[in-house]
Amino acid sequence: MLPASLLLGSLLQALLQTPAQGRSETAREEFRRIGEELYANENPFVGTGPKRLLEKGLATPGLPLEKRVEFEVQMAKEELKFIELESAIGRLERVLGELGPSGPKPLRLRVHRQLALAYLRLSEQENCVARHNAECCLFPLEGGGRHSERRPAEKAREHYLAVLELEPGERDALWLMNLASMALGQYPDGVPERWRLPESAFASQAEFPRFPEVAQELGAKVFAMAGGVAVEDYDGDGRLDILTSTCDPLGALTHLCQKEDGTFEDVSVASGVDEQLGGLNLISGDPDNDGDWDALVLRGAWLLDYGRIRRSLLRNEGGKFTDVTREVGLAEPAFPTQTALFADFDADGWVELYVGHESRTEIEKGAPSYPSQLYRNRAGRFENVTKAAGVANDRYAKGVAAGDADNDGDLDLYVSNIGLNRLYRNRGDGTFEDIAREAKVTGKSERHFACWFFDLDQDGWLDVWVSGFQARLDDMASHALGERFEAALPMVFQNRRDGTFVDRATELGLARPWIPMGANFGDLDNDGWLDVYLATGEPALQVLVPNVMLWNRAGERFLDVTRASGTGHLQKGHGVAFADFDGDSDQDLFSQLGGFFPVDRFHSALFRNPGFGNHWVTLELVGERSSRCATGARLEFELETPSGPRVLHRAHGMVASYGGSPHRQEVGLGDATRITRLTVRWPRTEQPQVFEDLPLDAHLRLTEGEAVPFRVK
Repeated sequence: MLPASLLLGSLLQALLQTPAQGRSETAREEFRRIGEELYANENPFVGTGPKRLLEKGLATPGLPLEKRVEFEVQMAKEELKFIELESAIGRLERVLGELGPSGPKPLRLRVHRQLALAYLRLSEQENCVARHNAECCLFPLEGGGRHSERRPAEKAREHYLAVLELEPGERDALWLMNLASMALGQYPDGVPERWRLPESAFASQAEFPRFPEVAQELGAKVFAMAGGVAVEDYDGDGRLDILTSTCDPLGALTHLCQKEDGTFEDVSVASGVDEQLGGLNLISGDPDNDGDWDALVLRGAWLLDYGRIRRSLLRNEGGKFTDVTREVGLAEPAFPTQTALFADFDADGWVELYVGHESRTEIEKGAPSYPSQLYRNRAGRFENVTKAAGVANDRYAKGVAAGDADNDGDLDLYVSNIGLNRLYRNRGDGTFEDIAREAKVTGKSERHFACWFFDLDQDGWLDVWVSGFQARLDDMASHALGERFEAALPMVFQNRRDGTFVDRATELGLARPWIPMGANFGDLDNDGWLDVYLATGEPALQVLVPNVMLWNRAGERFLDVTRASGTGHLQKGHGVAFADFDGDSDQDLFSQLGGFFPVDRFHSALFRNPGFGNHWVTLELVGERSSRCATGARLEFELETPSGPRVLHRAHGMVASYGGSPHRQEVGLGDATRITRLTVRWPRTEQPQVFEDLPLDAHLRLTEGEAVPFRVK
C-alpha cells in the first residue's frame, strides 16, 4: 500500500492535470500551476511540506532531547535547501550551544556535520555565486577559485575538524575539510597530515592543454538548477545555438542564439521557449521531417508519484517554438522521466520516440507501474505501440540509447535502469526481444545512469557505455587515500561480434568511483578516438566532487586529464554537449550545471578547446528516402596517413542519453593526409553510397542519393 503522502500526491497530480473548466490554459499557466503545487506539497526536492511537518514536530511539548535535536537538524537541512542559510546556521549554533562540549557524542556529531555543510554552502553562495569568475569551483581550488569572503569557509573547516576529532575515520568530513582548506588557500600544508588528501590523488595521468572556461565572456552563462542541454542550429543561420532546461518547476527553458561574432544572445522570449517551465532533461530531433530541429522536454524525474507531469514536444518553425504535444498525441501517459530518444526503428523514413519512465515495481513493494513507451511516427503524429513492440521495460529507467548492435541494418535499443539493464534486439517486424542476459549486458543489480552506443575501438561494431551511479563521498575519499572503496563502476561493453559483449572497464582504467548523471562523448583532440566527460549529479548537498575528463588512448585506455584540462567543475553536472561552437574545427564542451535543490543553482560552463593541430571534417547528413536527420546512418572513412592506411567508423545520430551534442558529424582525422573514400550506409538505401577524395578540414553536406557533396565552408 502506498504511503499516505504519495496517495495524496497522486490525487493532487490528477487535479493538476485537469485544466480549469471554461477556459484554455496557456503552457505557461499550466506548468506554473503544477510548479506552485510542487513547491507546496511533500515531494522531497522542492516541496515545503516536509518543513511544515517539522515545525509541528518541534512545537510538540516535552520532546526528548534526542528527538528535538533530530528535528532541529532536519529543519536546518530543509532551510539549507531553500537558501535560508543564516536561519539554518543560527538554529544549529543554538543547538550546539545547548549540547555543550559534554553533550552526547552522536548528537554533537550530527550538529557539527550539518553546521559545517551550512557554512560551506554559505561560502559557496558568497563567493562562487555572488562573485562568480571563470575559475570558480574548478577542482582543486586554486587562483580565482579560492574564496575571498573567508569566514564561512573558515567556520566550515572548524566544524569538519571537530567532526574528525570526534570520529577520526569519517571520510566524508575528511574530504570536505580538505575542500574547505583549498577554498582558503591552506591546502596542502595547512591540513593536518593525518587527514590530508595526497596531492597525487588529483594529478592528471597525462599532459593535456587547459580548456579555458568562457561562458561568461561569451554570454552563455545560464543560472539554473539541474537540467538538460541540446545544441543545434535552431534558426538555420549556420551557427550552433544552445537550449537548456531546469528541474526548477517554476524555471523556464533558456534559448541562447549564437551571433556572428561568436557570442550568445538570450532569445527565450522571442522563440517562445520561456512558456515552458521545468524539465530535468530535453532532447532534439526532427519528428516532422521538415529539416529543422524540434525539442522534447522531459519532466518528473525522481519525484515518484508527484512526477506525473506531461512532456512537451516543441515544434521549430524558423527558430520559434510551438507546443504541439497534445496535437501529435504525446501528452499521455504523463509518467516521471528524464530520458528519451528519437530513432527510426522501423526504417520507414520517420523517427519514432522512445521514452524511459521511472517505474518502481521492482524496487518498491506495491508501487504503481510506469512502463516505458514506444511511439510509432505516423507522418508527424504518434501512435503508442509499446505493448505490441514488447519494450515496456517496467523498470526504473535512467538512460536509453539506440544503435545497431548486431550490424543487421536496423536499430536496437538499450535501456539503463536502477536494477538490471535491457538490450532489445530489433526483429525487423515492429517487435523487439530482450537479449541482455544472453548478450551479457545486464550489469549488476545496481544503480546505472547515462548510456550510449559508440565504436570504442573503431572496428565497425558498436560498443556500449553505461555509467554507474552508486557511489558515496566516502568512496571518493577512500580512493584518494588508496583505500578500498565500494561503488558501482562504469561499464564499457565491447562488442565481440558474435551477439555477446565483454565489460572492459577495468582494463580501460575506469575502475574508479564516480557519480555521474550527465555524461557524453566526443573527440576532444581530433585524433579519431572518442573521449568522455562525466558530470557529477548526485543530489545530496554534501557531495561536492569534480566532474571528470577522460582521454581515449587508441581504444586501449582512458586517461584522467581533469586537472590538466581545467574542466573538473565541483558543481553538480547534468546535460553535457561536445560541439564546435566557434567553428575552429575542434570540439568545445558545454556543461549545464546546478543541482536538484534551490540552493544548488549554478552558472553553466563553456570550456573552449585550445586546439591540437589535427585534421578534421564536419559532415551534415540529409536523408531523402531515410529520415531527414538520417539517424542510424553508418560512416566508414578510409584514410591515408604517414604511417599507412587507417579506417574510422561513426554511427550517425548515436547520442548520449544525458548529453546534447549536435546531430552532425564532427570527425577528427588525426594526421591523415587524405580521405581516400567515405562509405555511407543510409538506413533506407540498400546500396552504400561512396564518396572519394573528400577534402580535409572542410564542412560538407551529404545528401542521400546525390553524388557530389555540398561544401558548406
